Amino acid sequence: QVQLVESGGGLVQAGGSLRLSCAASGRTSSVYTMGWFRLAPGKEREFVAAIRWSGLSTYYSDSVKGRFTISRDNAENRVHLQMNSLKPEETAVYYCTASLAGWDYSNSNNYAYWGQGTQVTVSS
Repeated sequence: QVQLVESGGGLVQAGGSLRLSCAASGRTSSVYTMGWFRLAPGKEREFVAAIRWSGLSTYYSDSVKGRFTISRDNAENRVHLQMNSLKPEETAVYYCTASLAGWDYSNSNNYAYWGQGTQVTVSS
């Protein structure tokens, strides 16, 4: 079992910034990849960013690359997502997730554990 708790969501103006955090606990030694996905009403889960638990590799969707940064705080078993230049269309519930294998990091089906999500609202 791996437990994930997101925090840091909120309301920001378009062009603003927000930093999300995800605290991991439980059997974290089994984790290979940590990821962030977002879910907007009426849409499918969308890959945002991922990081190997080792912190050695990071991955981003084309839409956020250059604006978002995923990082880890190994001492605290946390991962962060720094989001800059936010756009209204990026309003969604953002989920932290953990994968136990090293397959396609952008496929939500490859992640075994999910947090409860944190709401991000970007106003125009």
